[in-house]
Amino acid sequence: MNKKIVSMALVLVFALSTATLGFASKLKCTVDSVAGDKVTMTCSKADKLKAGDKVKVLPPKKKGAVEGC
Repeated sequence: MNKKIVSMALVLVFALSTATLGFASKLKCTVDSVAGDKVTMTCSKADKLKAGDKVKVLPPKKKGAVEGC
């Protein structure tokens, strides 16, 4: 019985920690300008970032028309 309780507690701690990391890394930004290899963006919750942080930026997905038969 104790093993089940301990294993369930570990599973919950792991699940909550991974969910927290996943939500903490999302920011919504708008690109203001592009000059060569420098991009200026305005982000909500930008106070969570500091100089030197590595940030992964994905371009917006293109929504194309779906053709049928």
